[in-house]
Amino acid sequence: MPNSNTNIKFTPATSSTAEIANEWLLPDGVHDVLFADAEKQQFLRHHLIEQLQCKGYELVTPPLIEFTESLLGNASEDLKRQTFKLIDQLTGRLMGLRADITPQILRIDANYGNEGINRYCYVGHTVHTLPTGLFGLRTPLQLGAEIFGTDAIQADFELLDVACALFDDLHLTTNIHLDLGHVGIFARLAELAQLTDDNIEQLMQLYENKALPELKYLCQSLPMGEDFFTLAKYGHNLTLLQEKLSKKVITDDIITKAMNELQKLFDYLQQSQDTAKTKIDISIDVSDLSGYHYHTGMMFNMYLHGGSQPFIRGGRFNGSLQTDKQRSAVGFSMDVTRLLPHFQMKSTTKVLVDFDDLNSADEPTKQAMLNKVAELRAEGYRVIIPLSKDDKPKDIDAYIKYEKEEKS
Repeated sequence: MPNSNTNIKFTPATSSTAEIANEWLLPDGVHDVLFADAEKQQFLRHHLIEQLQCKGYELVTPPLIEFTESLLGNASEDLKRQTFKLIDQLTGRLMGLRADITPQILRIDANYGNEGINRYCYVGHTVHTLPTGLFGLRTPLQLGAEIFGTDAIQADFELLDVACALFDDLHLTTNIHLDLGHVGIFARLAELAQLTDDNIEQLMQLYENKALPELKYLCQSLPMGEDFFTLAKYGHNLTLLQEKLSKKVITDDIITKAMNELQKLFDYLQQSQDTAKTKIDISIDVSDLSGYHYHTGMMFNMYLHGGSQPFIRGGRFNGSLQTDKQRSAVGFSMDVTRLLPHFQMKSTTKVLVDFDDLNSADEPTKQAMLNKVAELRAEGYRVIIPLSKDDKPKDIDAYIKYEKEEKS
C-alpha cells in the first residue's frame, strides 16, 4: 500500500558560483561559447529568425562548404582572403569554407527564386581566415535578411525597419547607433575626376582613418580635390555638404539622385523613431566607404555603444551571379555573437533530485517523486535526476526530497 505518511518536498538550496577555466588551446579569434552564453546564443538565433519569418522572409540554410567557383565567383578580394580553401577528396576540385553567407543567397535566388521579388533570411556560422578588428571572432554566427528583385526605395525602408525592429523585445543593456551612407556619391565623384584605382584606395584609407590633415594634403594633388576633402569634412550633414560642394558636383544628376535618396532614408528613419520600441541614434556619413567594392547605393552600419566595429552591415548590392547583369537587391547581415554581453535572459531554476531519497524510497514514493520531476519540468524548471551520489552539478537552486511524517 502507498505510504500515506510521505511528503514530497521542494527545498530551496543555497547558491554557489565557480570560475570555469578553459585550459584547451584554441586559435586566436576562436572561442567556446559556454553555458549561459550558449543558451543566450541559441535563444537569439531562434527568436531573431522568427522575427524575420513573421515578416515574410523565407528561411534558407546553405551548406558550410561549396566549390569556390560558386562561392567566390563575384567575391571581393577581401572576401577571398577571408575564405579558407580546401581540396575536395572526391573530385579534386577546390572548395571554400564560407566566410559570408550572402554570396550563397545569390546562388539560391538564381536557381530557386522567382524572377520577381523574393525575400530570404538565414542564420549559420561562418569561418574567417583572419579576425575582423583587434578582438574580432573568426567563427561568428551570421544572421541576415535579403530582398531581391526591386530597386524601389520602399524596399530600403522595409529592410531598415526590419533591422531596427529586431531588438524590440530583447531589452539590450546598451545603446545602438546607425550610420547611414551612400557609395554612389563618392563613386560618381571619382568618375567625374577620372581618378586612378590607386587614388581611390588612398582616399578610402584616409576616409576610414578620419585623417583630415593627410587627406587635405593628398587632395591638393587630385583633380576636384576640394570636393573629395569636403566629403570628409561635411559628410555628416547633407545640407552643409550641398552648400560646400562645387557647382559641377552638386548639379550632377547622379549625385543629386543619391543625395535625395539618402535624405529620404534619413528622414524616414527619424520619423520611425517616434513610434519605435527600440530607440536608435541615427547619423549620416557619406565618407564611410567600408562597402565600396560591394555595395551599389545605400549602405548602413549599426554599432553597439562603444564598439569600433559594426555588428550589422547592410545596403544595396547587385544580386546577380553574372557580373554583366543587374538584379537589384538589398540586405543586411548581423554577428549574433556580439549581442551576448548585452542581453540578459530570465534565470531558470535548477533542481536536483536527492539521490538517497529517490533510491531508498518505496515504489509509490519513488513514483510520486518522479511525478514531481515531470511537473516541474513542464513548468520550465531544469530538473536533474542524479546517476550516483557523486553526481552533484554546480549551482543547484533547489532539491526534491521526501520526509516521513512522524506518527503522533
